[in-house]
Amino acid sequence: MDNATFYFQKIKSFILDVFFPIHCLGCQTESYWLCDSCLKKIKLRNQQFCPHCEKIITPDGRACFTCKNKSPLTGLLVATSYQEPLVSKAVHLYKYRFLETLAKPLSQLILKILQDYDLPLPDLILPIPLHPRRLRWRGFNQASHLAENLASNLLPEFVLETTAELLIRQRYTLPQMSLKNHTQRHQNVRDAFTITNQAKIKNKRILLVDDIATTGSTIFECARILKEADAKEVWAVVIAKRDYGKK
Repeated sequence: MDNATFYFQKIKSFILDVFFPIHCLGCQTESYWLCDSCLKKIKLRNQQFCPHCEKIITPDGRACFTCKNKSPLTGLLVATSYQEPLVSKAVHLYKYRFLETLAKPLSQLILKILQDYDLPLPDLILPIPLHPRRLRWRGFNQASHLAENLASNLLPEFVLETTAELLIRQRYTLPQMSLKNHTQRHQNVRDAFTITNQAKIKNKRILLVDDIATTGSTIFECARILKEADAKEVWAVVIAKRDYGKK
C-alpha cells in the first residue's frame, strides 16, 4: 500500500467513524455493526428452490430435473430473506455507505448456509466482478470481500483458492435494480463478462459469490461464461435474493 492510499484509508476511516459511529444495527451495542447475538437472530432459509424455474423446492438449491439441462448454474443457495430488517439495512450500508467491515458478519450468513447444506467443496471461489469504473467509485468489490472471508473460513486451518482476476467484467452495465423486468436485466449483462485464463477454469468446480441477487441474471450470465470455459460445475451463493419467484 503506497502512502497516498494509506492516508486516504485513514481519512476515510475517520470520516466514517464521525458520521457512522460503530454500533450494532440491531441492539446498538458499541464496536459492532452486527453483534453475535443479533447475527444469530437472523433466520436462515429453510428451503431452497431451483434457481432456474424458482418453483421446485430442491434439497440443496440445485437445478431441478426439468431445468438442469438448460441451466448453466448447477445450483444456487440463498442464505436469508431480504425482508429481514437487519439484512436489508446491513447490505445497504455495506454497498452504498462503503462500510467494508460489514463483510465479516455478512459472510457469516453465507458460511452458515453452506455448512448447513454441505455442498461439495469448490476448487475455486470467484466473486461476481465489478466493472473498473464502478470499482473506482465504490473503492472495493463487496463480493470479493465476501469471497475472501469464505475462502479463509469454510474449512478449518485451510484456505481455499479465490481470485478476482479470472472472471472480469469487460463491459459497463446499468445497475440491475434500476431495470424493471427480467428481459431487460438479462440483456443488460449479456456478454458483459469474460474469462482471462480458461485453463484455470477447465474441469473445476466453481463457487460464485455475490451479496444480493435481483432476478439472478448476473449470476446466470457468469455461470454461462464459466461453463463455456469448461467448468465442471458452477454453484452460487448469495446473502439474499430480491423478488424471489418473480421474474
